[in-house]
Amino acid sequence: MRVAIIGGGAAGFFAAYSVRKHHPDAEISIFEKTKKLLSKVKVSGGGRCNVTNGCASIKQLSLAYPRGSKSLRKLFQQYNNRDVMSWFTERGVPLVEQEDGCIFPVSQNSQSIIDALVAECRRGKVNIAVGHMAQSIFAETASASESKLGQASRVWRITFRNSGSQSSASSQSFDKVIITTGGSPKPSGLEWLANMGHRIEQPVPSLFTFNMPTESITELMGVVVEQAQISIPSTNLKGDGPLLITHWGMSGPAVLKLSAFGARYLSGRDYQLKVAVNWINETNFDKVFDLLSEIVTHSPQKIIANQRPHGLPDRLWKYLLQRAEVEANKKWQDLGKKGLHKLTRILTVDEYQVSGKTTFKEEFVTCGGVSLDSVNMQTLQSKVCSGIYFAGEVLDIDGITGGYNFQAAWTTAYIAGQLAE
Repeated sequence: MRVAIIGGGAAGFFAAYSVRKHHPDAEISIFEKTKKLLSKVKVSGGGRCNVTNGCASIKQLSLAYPRGSKSLRKLFQQYNNRDVMSWFTERGVPLVEQEDGCIFPVSQNSQSIIDALVAECRRGKVNIAVGHMAQSIFAETASASESKLGQASRVWRITFRNSGSQSSASSQSFDKVIITTGGSPKPSGLEWLANMGHRIEQPVPSLFTFNMPTESITELMGVVVEQAQISIPSTNLKGDGPLLITHWGMSGPAVLKLSAFGARYLSGRDYQLKVAVNWINETNFDKVFDLLSEIVTHSPQKIIANQRPHGLPDRLWKYLLQRAEVEANKKWQDLGKKGLHKLTRILTVDEYQVSGKTTFKEEFVTCGGVSLDSVNMQTLQSKVCSGIYFAGEVLDIDGITGGYNFQAAWTTAYIAGQLAE
């Protein structure tokens, strides 16, 4: 059996491992369109590679995916984060879990992950071809003499555009094909899959930060709030966790989470909208009002600027006092009920204008891709092209930041590599 894997990224290499494990006699080839293998692995996590997340349960793990959560929850029953951690550890790559659950190699170097994947494919005698871009795939019938079953069967012929070779194009035939080409920022990058009959969900960016060029809060760049919530008014879209103020606007896990769950909504508004920040991650207005009232009761003589609720950073607290039109040098007893209401509102529903987005670090993640309706989500085989499988971000599956996108790649690649009918 000849198996082609189109895409030399994390999903591609892991799919090759899985094919070799489940089909020891298969002839396996990885085709990568660029000259660089595992390039996204190399830059992920700032060059450290956030391999997966240490979620304690499959339910918790699956909730990290704005798209594909239900399907992944079932797939994680077969192969999940614990399996991935064991896989790398057994291959001489010890891992460490951060307080936020992110899993990295102890080396803090993505090259450790790359080396393990490449070594595994070398052991499995996987053929690797770079500079091979798949242009088309079409079905052809193998003769009875060519078929190991002794009867005519369908095979897949792939036409490649080859870079750096004398001939500009070539074609080869395979019994099975696993497509692991990753996310495409433009619909044109998925057109060849649409031409095969697959439904394509329009790709739009996910996991990005917010630009706020008209907001003075950018003067507080570098300030971090450990537990905040950011939401889009009049919707159910929100993200919580650490929030970072940058020189261009806002970033951090809370913002990235909102950008992921709100990817289509934000794209539809061309990234021009208002967001509301809850600086203390407490949405109950009355509770916050009571909290401030307690400060008035127990510390009436203290200066407002010197008594920060929820341990807010000093620079941010003084900035919020200005936004609430509260004199920083006033005593708490002089704040009054009107001042308490203003301050409570700023702490819980502080609105800012977003005007554009910025890609998170050197990574990009897309919402969209091959619709899960076009795929058997138990086997990852195409519903319209028998013998074609999908894994990784080419599918309409994406997660929030924290190692979840790699985990989806490992899981779908492992299951696709079983080549189950």
